[in-house]
Amino acid sequence: MLTLTSGAVQVIRSVTADPELPPETGIRIESGVNGSEALRLSVAPAPEAGDQVVEEEGARVYLEPTVATLLDDKELDAQVEPTGDVAFTIAAGAT
Repeated sequence: MLTLTSGAVQVIRSVTADPELPPETGIRIESGVNGSEALRLSVAPAPEAGDQVVEEEGARVYLEPTVATLLDDKELDAQVEPTGDVAFTIAAGAT
């Protein structure tokens, strides 16, 4: 199962902390469009049917079923760039 670094937990909690968002709001990762190998990441109010849910310390990530398989042994990290942009990275999981 995908694991989250402490950096990813902090960033996801920050991104989804808006009190006007539903309490189940998380980050959803899905496959790209038109056969693209890139993954798409977006803020989602809740998981979609069939999504795998990864939750750690209040940070929620919703994985489209095919993406869940692809990222099964991976680790999600995130950091805020000096410009204020958020950068997510996926790497081999810690052993």
